[in-house]
Amino acid sequence: MKKIVLQKAIADAGVCSRRAAEELIRDGRVKINGKIAAKLGERVDPEKDRIAINGKLVSKQEDKVYYLLNKPKGVLSTVRDEHGRKTVLDLIKVNKKVVPVGRLDSDTTGLLILTNDGDLVYELTHPKFEHEKEYQALIQIPQYWAEDKLKDALKRMERGVKVAGDFKTSPAKVRVIGQKTNDRYLISVTIHEGHKHQVRQMIDASGLTVVDLKRVRMGSLRIGNLLEGAYRELTNKEIENFKKTRQ
Repeated sequence: MKKIVLQKAIADAGVCSRRAAEELIRDGRVKINGKIAAKLGERVDPEKDRIAINGKLVSKQEDKVYYLLNKPKGVLSTVRDEHGRKTVLDLIKVNKKVVPVGRLDSDTTGLLILTNDGDLVYELTHPKFEHEKEYQALIQIPQYWAEDKLKDALKRMERGVKVAGDFKTSPAKVRVIGQKTNDRYLISVTIHEGHKHQVRQMIDASGLTVVDLKRVRMGSLRIGNLLEGAYRELTNKEIENFKKTRQ
């Protein structure tokens, strides 16, 4: 088998994402044939080399699997939680090790991909690939606001706003889907970054309040009518569409 970089071999085995594998290597927790991996980018043959993390051997590369989950509120987008809280892996009953692609915070619902394809995890979460992520947010405006104030707030979000200190978000696509009550609107926000709690912080920085937030699209993949808490395998066509964006 052709040699590949160590962090990719770990991700391909479904242990964790490539980014997380890089942290394990930096921390000296990965061994190749009994020796601590000295650097990132070291090349291995997954069929011949013995890769161990914290003393436990990593199994060989598995067939790739891809699942789409409609994450409910109160569920963590992580593999495990030290406090015993429910994670997305409690909802998906499969016989392969999968990891979530990126994260949705506990109070955010919607589209989440889980897979053992380390390349896909890396490329969908790294900002340099600029994969779009679309959210629908139910927002509340201050009672004293006129309609033009809402338009100004959405334009600020489109241009980019400062969140979490000095981080300024890249230009976004923002539009009103509909008005729900006198002071509540459903809006669409599309970004290509993955800053922690970014959409919530963008809305807050614009003077608005998030009532509910749901991710409805990632790249070409949409949540559709999948029920909250349910999951399904991606179709071959959906997988191919993702792979086209990676070439």
